[in-house]
Amino acid sequence: MNPAQNIRDYNQAYFLGIGGIGMSAIARYFLQIGLPVMGYDKTPTPLTKALEREGAVISYNDQLEALPMSVRNDIENTLFILTPAISKDHAQWIWLIDQKAIILKRSEVLGQIARGGYCIAVAGTHGKTTTSTLIAHLLYECNINFTAFLGGISANYNTNYLRKTDGVNYQARGSNHQSGDTNNQSSSSSEAKEIIVLEADEFDRSFHRLNPDLAVITAIDPDHLDIYGTPEAFEQAFIEFTHLIQPNGGLMIQENLKIAIAPNVKTHTYGLDISANYQAHNVHINQGDFCFTLAHNQTEIAPFRCGLPGHHNVQNAVAALGICQGFLDLPIETLQKGIASYKGAKRRFEYVHKTENYVVIDDYAHHPEELNAIIGSVRTLYPNQIITGIFQPHLFSRTQDFAQGFANSLSNLDHIWLMDIYPAREKPIPGITSEWLLNMISNPNKTLVNPLTALQKIESEKPKILLILGAGDIDQIVQPIATLYLKIDALTQ
Repeated sequence: MNPAQNIRDYNQAYFLGIGGIGMSAIARYFLQIGLPVMGYDKTPTPLTKALEREGAVISYNDQLEALPMSVRNDIENTLFILTPAISKDHAQWIWLIDQKAIILKRSEVLGQIARGGYCIAVAGTHGKTTTSTLIAHLLYECNINFTAFLGGISANYNTNYLRKTDGVNYQARGSNHQSGDTNNQSSSSSEAKEIIVLEADEFDRSFHRLNPDLAVITAIDPDHLDIYGTPEAFEQAFIEFTHLIQPNGGLMIQENLKIAIAPNVKTHTYGLDISANYQAHNVHINQGDFCFTLAHNQTEIAPFRCGLPGHHNVQNAVAALGICQGFLDLPIETLQKGIASYKGAKRRFEYVHKTENYVVIDDYAHHPEELNAIIGSVRTLYPNQIITGIFQPHLFSRTQDFAQGFANSLSNLDHIWLMDIYPAREKPIPGITSEWLLNMISNPNKTLVNPLTALQKIESEKPKILLILGAGDIDQIVQPIATLYLKIDALTQ
């Protein structure tokens, strides 16, 4: 089958790496539209088990014999989808290449899905998941039909794939789609479109496969230098992304990002300063919530209460509001309720234990700027408290490229517990180890840990505020830590 043809025309889908957060969202999409879904992943996880309950057939054997006969006998009509995490010596992948099977990357499939709707793509080194998940939540609250492919599990809906079909379709007026008047569904000048919300991932230049109607750029702090080579090339990729936005489409970009933007894109800046088009005024904490007033070009619009902590999350909220109020013209009263009821995404400043005695926060932070954001937010919420952090570096290349940044960020903790580097798709780089990174950290209160010794240190030292940080398999110790704190808290009573 020609890969340019409609992906709905395939008889079945097979995923190499079905358990990834992005891959599993696409698998859920195919399951929902009635396409048989099969796939491989390395080990069972809560996410793969959930997919199996939803109808997917998953094997944890990477050998050729584990490839279903229904797939081997119908290669031409099977959609094969590949994650970059799959090794090139994977037996099934090698066989499929020999058979000249058409194998698409996740980004290619997302690009094809998005073509049929009104695409809102959220790009940026940090904040993609929180912002895209919040946009999806606001659309849901405003009763707008949409499909969202999320890079994390929404805490409101407990899924990374969200679809609403019982609301109203967004009215894309004329060629520029600038209005979202849902009260005039019969307008002959409007075209009803289902909104597609997704993350525009910069890894492997995946976001260059998208042509969004609206886009957000949250940050351009250099990352993935194993792909891009230099910070300048990384920035250039985002400039190119703005040129992929539909003619007369829209862009929300963080106010401090001074890049050359495509000239035919309606652009708004957002942030905390008055120089931004969309700003958060009077940011303050009230009863543990971050509160602010949304303003447009210094004209105040409405007050908001955001349950997500941190000034960085206030900025994410302003970006989402800029899309939903500024471009889609959704009702401000409903947006106020939506911001207040948004619970965030799992592993994004997620409280896994919170009492008067102890606080444990789990976060996906895996870049120095992300570490700065969460550590700063925790210090704002819990001033004069001792903060302990368990951090698992993610990728040897990222650790090497940003070692000094990691060392500086981690030194802002009171106590640093450092785990081994999570390799993901990479092979070790000689000399690049957690011990090497630990020696660069200026704070003397630092040590290496593994999952077992981390639990032992928690039981003996009982940190009052503990941060669990990283994008690798550190999430596997979150529940044991939460359970241990229940025991510690009970003994404290």
